[in-house]
Amino acid sequence: MEENEEILENQQEENIQDSTKQELEEMTDRYKRLMAEFDNFKKRSSKERETLYNSLISDIITSILPVVDNLEKAVSVKTEDESYKQGVEMVHKQLIDTLSNLGVQQIPTIGETFNPEYHEAVSSVQDDTLGEKEIKEEFRKGYKIGGKVIRHSMVVVAN
Repeated sequence: MEENEEILENQQEENIQDSTKQELEEMTDRYKRLMAEFDNFKKRSSKERETLYNSLISDIITSILPVVDNLEKAVSVKTEDESYKQGVEMVHKQLIDTLSNLGVQQIPTIGETFNPEYHEAVSSVQDDTLGEKEIKEEFRKGYKIGGKVIRHSMVVVAN
């Protein structure tokens, strides 16, 4: 009789241990899943913040680009007042540097191959000295932030 009671006690202890192990495994699994979900949430939130930031910056930069265009025109105009010209050049350089610090890059054009993702062709010319779909002239500069185009370059394409 004592032997049967002892066997029953051992079986109960084993059942309790098995139950506890199973419960621990389930809790560990839930913990790992929760940590993975949290990690994914952090990554998703970070990506959404970055996308929102780039969107806001590109909206602001788009409204500033006409000012950049006008400053470039002012720099190219000939004037006899050298100090005035230097002042305009300094303001232009400061604005370009500020845009560069924000991650804004000019889209390369002249001598490059036409790419509709970055360039907008406004005209086409025949020129034997240039390759096929090579950009001959730029009417308006284009800009991008990372891979996102803020404004396409307006160009003349050869051949």
